[in-house]
Amino acid sequence: MSETPAPRDGAPRDGSLIERAAQIYDFDAQFRVRRGASLLSTRTASEPQPEAHSFLDDAPPPPPGAETLSREAALTLAAIPLELRDFGMSDEDDEAAASPAPSDVIAIDRALLAAKGMLVPGAPVGALAEEFRLVKRQLLLNARSIAMGTPERRARTILVGSGKPGEGKTFCAINLAISLAAERDVEVLLVDADFAKPDVMASLGLSDSTGLLDIIDDPALDPEAFVLKTDVPQLSLLPSGARSHADTELLASARTAEVLDRLLAADPRRIIVFDSPPALAASPASVLALLVAQVMLVVRADRTTEGDVREAVGLLDGCEHISLVLNAVSYEPHRGRFGSYYGQGGRG
Repeated sequence: MSETPAPRDGAPRDGSLIERAAQIYDFDAQFRVRRGASLLSTRTASEPQPEAHSFLDDAPPPPPGAETLSREAALTLAAIPLELRDFGMSDEDDEAAASPAPSDVIAIDRALLAAKGMLVPGAPVGALAEEFRLVKRQLLLNARSIAMGTPERRARTILVGSGKPGEGKTFCAINLAISLAAERDVEVLLVDADFAKPDVMASLGLSDSTGLLDIIDDPALDPEAFVLKTDVPQLSLLPSGARSHADTELLASARTAEVLDRLLAADPRRIIVFDSPPALAASPASVLALLVAQVMLVVRADRTTEGDVREAVGLLDGCEHISLVLNAVSYEPHRGRFGSYYGQGGRG
């Protein structure tokens, strides 16, 4: 992952953004690339895969409630320790299978995560988990560097965005938050800041509730009172809140910075990850970029154009540290890159 400041003076780049991203995956047949800074890329599990990971081949049969999932998703759930499972069983089954969770903790639907091809807390490490380990490691290193020259609190903020809808930003935001939550020394707060089309809560099998826009709009509300703890250790959520035609104006108010500072001050180990609206589709993204230390811009390999990338970077240039993640790269069996190591075939 490389930091990519927005071009301000029209100076030529050493290779296009898409070309440099493609260089990592050796797409010589598709692009004529030149030497330049490489971009860390992330595959998604939404692309067709040849077959289930071989490390799950010996897993026990899928548990009750997982019959409608794909074979790979069901086997992923079957490999999770019993105490970490949540397969949407009935209340009676839940009471018999495990002790009830504290009333202030909400349960994330792991079966839904598996069905969507996302990281599942407690599941064995696979290629996707390793990809996000690399992504988060670079972001954490960036945060340390940023903290040396900016208020330490704001260094613990990351905005995940894209140019246009459908490029995988919410997929990447959720996976990044789950991966970060596995760290020993951090607490993660995932904020749904895509106010027009919020999808974080639904993707986790949860309902929307009072959230960020409501808190910004009402100074009497304590931000911390609406942070939702989950049954994934070290992971909390903050919904988007009620929709408003004045979302951009609310974000641009002094109250937003106050709310952000209070959320960061509440826990010195907290990292806040924002799922942003697409920069080319909604104006709140550029306002949010002014408030965070880093932007992780998701670039979809089969859809995002170089022009879209440059325009999105320009709109988000209120943040000085912008990194690109290449998403939705088709799996190639003859390429190494984690796949063979975790039993997807190919060369080791």
